[in-house]
Amino acid sequence: MSFTITWVVSVLAIAGVIIRPYKLPEAVWAVGGAGLLIVLQQISPAEAMTGLSRGIDVYLFLTGMMLLAETAREEKLFDWLAAHATVLAKGSSTRLFLLIYLVGVVVTVFLSNDATAVVLTPAVAAAVRAAKVKNPLPYLLICAFIANAASFVLPISNPANLVIYGSHMPPLWHWLSLYFIPSVVAVAATYFALYLTQRKALKQPTETNIELPALPRGGKTALYGILATAVVLLIASAMDMQLGLPTAITGILTSAIVIVSARKDPRIVIKGVTWSVLPLVAGLFIIVEALYKTGLIHSISELLDQSAAHSTTGATWGSAFVIAAACNLANNLPVGLIAGNATQVAHLPEIVKSAILIGVDLGPNLSITGSLATILWLVALRREGHTVSAWSFLKIGFWVMSVALLLAIAALWV
Repeated sequence: MSFTITWVVSVLAIAGVIIRPYKLPEAVWAVGGAGLLIVLQQISPAEAMTGLSRGIDVYLFLTGMMLLAETAREEKLFDWLAAHATVLAKGSSTRLFLLIYLVGVVVTVFLSNDATAVVLTPAVAAAVRAAKVKNPLPYLLICAFIANAASFVLPISNPANLVIYGSHMPPLWHWLSLYFIPSVVAVAATYFALYLTQRKALKQPTETNIELPALPRGGKTALYGILATAVVLLIASAMDMQLGLPTAITGILTSAIVIVSARKDPRIVIKGVTWSVLPLVAGLFIIVEALYKTGLIHSISELLDQSAAHSTTGATWGSAFVIAAACNLANNLPVGLIAGNATQVAHLPEIVKSAILIGVDLGPNLSITGSLATILWLVALRREGHTVSAWSFLKIGFWVMSVALLLAIAALWV
């Protein structure tokens, strides 16, 4: 009976995060579910604190990245990049599509997929308005799909990577040996699949006489800060250090330098950060800790061990596609937390662990609720006056995700 209560509360909380009944923030449902589990004595306060503490590195990472992204947005850095891409397109919608895609790759790889969804989306919307594009949706879709497709190029490209590996994050060079080829394949496959689904809509002229905005001093400082952060994180990863604290330090320092040099009110940047992401993630960590008590993690780890012992090839393909499907049913953050705990307990071949991570990162491209980044993209899209139905996204996502996941897992064997 006790396990049943835990399952019911956890499922309802995760469903609330995805569906957002009454338009309440996602964090309300995650924190509410975690609190209810404590009140109903399904998890003790001490166990809840244990679950909460497992996410410290993720909280620090998100804090640093969100501050960096909001500082760059406030200083118009992303608007500047998008405008340059529009000018370089020289009136070609196909070239503009490619250039925006490449900007999305860079932002995702070095600033995380959430930054791409939250910050690049309005910048692309502004760029296509300047280019007088009649149908901006193909360009805006880039921000959603590349946010997931490029999210395993580096450990810093997606907070889910930190969640899955926990304190067992591979050193940078080992990470690249595992994921560089599959990530390049995923990025390329996503581009071509997305382009093919949008090629008819891209047969439209674009404005060539576009005025380039000047990049303010604060924007240049933000750019240098982002580059410095990338270098620091690459060094930290190469030295097998956890990435949360270095990210938080560089993010805070960059924001502080920009604010002081530009003589801005720090409250502007602080208010712009989506702080609700932190309690959302914290609540999910506590919920997963409660699920751990039900034996779920142990059962999954046993199943993975048995599958890998029977056939490494079968376990690799099966785990990738099952995890990808699960992400679209329950969102990749809780699925990543559960899968991460299970893989750390199980004794799996490296290739199976890699397939699980790719499934968590790439699988959410199927549906509009697959990842936190896609949900954030949808919110940013609505603010710009655009909407995409779940069915429309699914029809595109089925081909884009399936092709990219199939080829990325195949590339693991290379």
